[in-house]
Amino acid sequence: MTVTYLGVRHHSPACARLVARTVERLRPAYVLVEGPSDLDGRLDELLLGHELPVAVFSHYRDDERAATSWTPLCAYSPEWIALTAGRAAGAEVRFIDLPAWHPAFAGRANRYADAELRYAEATARLRHRFAVDSTDALWDRMIEADPDAPDLAERLDAYFDAVRGDPEADAADASDQARETYMAAWIRAARAAAGDRPVLVVTGGFHRPALRRLAETGPGGAAEWPAVPAPPEGSLSGSHLVPYSFRQLDSFAGYESGMPSPAYHQWLWEDGPEAAGRRLVRTVADRLRDRGHPVSTASLVAARASAAALAALRGHPVPGRLDLLDALAGALVTEALDEPLPWTRRGPLTPGAHPAVVEMVAVCAGDRVGRLHPDTPAPPLVHDVAARLTALGLDGTAPVTLRLTDPAGLDRSRLLHRLRVLGIPGYERTAGPADGTDPVAEERWEPRPAAGRDAALVEAGAYGARLDDAALVALGDRARAAADDCAALAGVLFDTVVCGATDLAGPLVTRLRAGLAAATAPGPLGTALATALGLWRHDRVYGVARDPLLAAAVDTAVTRVLWLVEGTAPGGATGPDRARLRALVAVRDALLHAGPILTVPRDAAADVFRRVAADPAAPPDLRGAAHGLVRVLARTAESGVAEAVRAAAAPAVLGDWLAGLFAVAREEVAAERADGDPGALVGVLDDLVVAMSDTDFLVALPALREAFAWFPPTERERIAARLIERRGLRGSARALLRTPADPLALARARALEDHVSRTLDDLGLGAAR
Repeated sequence: MTVTYLGVRHHSPACARLVARTVERLRPAYVLVEGPSDLDGRLDELLLGHELPVAVFSHYRDDERAATSWTPLCAYSPEWIALTAGRAAGAEVRFIDLPAWHPAFAGRANRYADAELRYAEATARLRHRFAVDSTDALWDRMIEADPDAPDLAERLDAYFDAVRGDPEADAADASDQARETYMAAWIRAARAAAGDRPVLVVTGGFHRPALRRLAETGPGGAAEWPAVPAPPEGSLSGSHLVPYSFRQLDSFAGYESGMPSPAYHQWLWEDGPEAAGRRLVRTVADRLRDRGHPVSTASLVAARASAAALAALRGHPVPGRLDLLDALAGALVTEALDEPLPWTRRGPLTPGAHPAVVEMVAVCAGDRVGRLHPDTPAPPLVHDVAARLTALGLDGTAPVTLRLTDPAGLDRSRLLHRLRVLGIPGYERTAGPADGTDPVAEERWEPRPAAGRDAALVEAGAYGARLDDAALVALGDRARAAADDCAALAGVLFDTVVCGATDLAGPLVTRLRAGLAAATAPGPLGTALATALGLWRHDRVYGVARDPLLAAAVDTAVTRVLWLVEGTAPGGATGPDRARLRALVAVRDALLHAGPILTVPRDAAADVFRRVAADPAAPPDLRGAAHGLVRVLARTAESGVAEAVRAAAAPAVLGDWLAGLFAVAREEVAAERADGDPGALVGVLDDLVVAMSDTDFLVALPALREAFAWFPPTERERIAARLIERRGLRGSARALLRTPADPLALARARALEDHVSRTLDDLGLGAAR
């Protein structure tokens, strides 16, 4: 008996053709394929007649780790051809790799992740030897350029031997070695069982040298088929088929294995290189023209001629993918590019890429999405979600408005939120409470395109068989990932509440409180405090209003923010710290509306803010906010705001100070102005700005604009009307706010004109007056 080892690159048309030819030539007794051996009993399910691409989605969870992975297959995957052609030839086909849950795959989201990317030194030497930019270009030149070459198998062996390196000093890591030892046991068993008939082994080329060595040097004679490892007791694991897409396969979208440009390679597989090249050029031109980018016939003629010349120069029998893309770029991109062309590397396109380049990449990627056969088994979660949507009348396509005070509306809301936290497409919430500070009792959900819904449901099955259990586990994972990040924990807390996951809410609040007590910056504290306070104050709908655990979290957050702001060191980033200001807004609300649950009394907090407001070393925005908080919290009259504004009138300080003031006390200072205070804020600010020199005004303007951004549009319009009134003018306040250009740019332009005029006058070149 003979064993033939074919080392392939995943999703390579040339390798797929070689596998098909080899199966036809050998008519083997066994075809052994790199794939999860725990699926051997389900190969009929895999071969039902799906529209490719599809993937085997596998998941695993125990008390210590959770993992998910995919095994993608498309029409030109060598593994797929081994399965289908092997079956057609009467061979017994088996997957021979370890199951996806095995620790050998820890940290690997894709079974077919290219090993050569993990062993880049060898491929770097080969790229240098062949003078190419990338591993993909190297592969195209050596393999895909001539897929029918009689010595293709020898080329593949030479390539993967170079990648793997010296077998006596094998650089494979422990996970590769564990997988190869297991696969070699399957090969020995098949060799013994095949008698005089051949055995074909199809695996990633990186593994081929080791598998041959391990299988040939292992014990001969009869050998038993290896046992398929079973998951540890108490763990949750499973594998299911999911639809996959060309976009997910494309290395330009970040996919970590196989070939880039899946649509092009599909054309190459179906029609051959010449037809694929013509289709690529035609489709790129059509897409560009459809989007309003002119593409002349002359440019296309030039691109085809350049592609032919490049192919001849590179030794390709016909223009290949890179020949065509380079030629199209040369013909259609007429200006300098800021970055190298994307096919010279791997990874997604960078923002601002040239339109022609974007369309070339999009055409090569394609938009095909696989579809499973209707008889494909689905995990329990898929059926549970379908039944619940039907039972609650959410299986239609109309928008849904839900009253959260109605038990039926609340049940429907919780179901949709659970789907949201699991990432299941189909509905998007367009209105409703955004966090705990939003006392809204109505939600609106709009139907959205459900592309990828089936795959997302199957993948969410990794969290549990029932929707409520799955959402609870997903939220728990998010909470663990958040660690001590108060803002992230607050987001998880809000989602936990709206999902009705009450079993998680208590422990989560306890963790949140511990994170609050250890926080080192006010910003994340503010996010968490606002959420916890809002839930404590408003959310009778969800049953957590006045919850004692939430009250303790609010108290911890307020105390910590007060301690942090009084100890804020000077310096650091310029401009107002909006996250810190939002934290102070949350503290203000807690002191005003939740005083009885706080350790720090309102008067004591006001004393803290008096000290901060008077501290010249404190950042200006913090001093302004502290002044505003004293005015809000103090039970006795304070000095007028006009006096405080004049004290902070330095151009480099004024805007930041006002930003702090407006963030926490906008309504209070507006009311003071309305009461007719002779030092009204608008008048004082107008006088200060008018008195500034042009240079000082340019210094102050950006921060002043940011400060007034704390006012809503209607209030800004009233301020503009007051300024017009002060000057005895008539006009539209709204028009004053809608300048045709950026006010800062206008001010800088005026200052530049004045500077040029003065310079010309100094040189005696000014216009005669």
